[in-house]
Parts: sequence; C-alpha cells; structure tokens
Amino acid sequence: MQHPDVRTTIIPIHNGEDIHKGLLRTIIHEVGIDKELFISMLDDA
Repeated sequence: MQHPDVRTTIIPIHNGEDIHKGLLRTIIHEVGIDKELFISMLDDA
C-alpha cells in the first residue's frame, strides 16, 4: 500500500489465515488512519 506522500506500508497476504490483531493495529497506525475509518473502509469494500 502506498500513501500519496510516497510512504509505503507492506500488508501481508496469508491465504486462509486471519491477521493477528497486533499486526493489524500496526498496519492501521503505519497508514495513518484511525480504527473507525479502517472499519468503515471494510464495510464499503
């Protein structure tokens, strides 16, 4: 995932496996959004 200001965050793909909540929290923090925005983005997908 690449942010418009060129920062990059790697999001791992593990087929058939859930992402651990700590890793998910780290990804959300690295992309600079809050948990509520992330959840709303999931609902839109």
